[in-house]
Amino acid sequence: METLKFKTNINCGGCIATVSPALNELKDIQHWEVDTANPDKILTVNADDGLTAGQVIDALKQKGYKAEKV
Repeated sequence: METLKFKTNINCGGCIATVSPALNELKDIQHWEVDTANPDKILTVNADDGLTAGQVIDALKQKGYKAEKV
């Protein structure tokens, strides 16, 4: 199990609803959440070791959001 963290521009419940299908489709993700109270809007992903940061960043990019690994 691996934990990945990303600084994002996901800032509200509507944004979370938009990215949910893309993140839920990534088979190696066990759990994810966005801390919208944090100024950096930190996305925390708990995933199997096979998931790369690039896969998460690409999934968010397809939905119009930015992510940067921290």
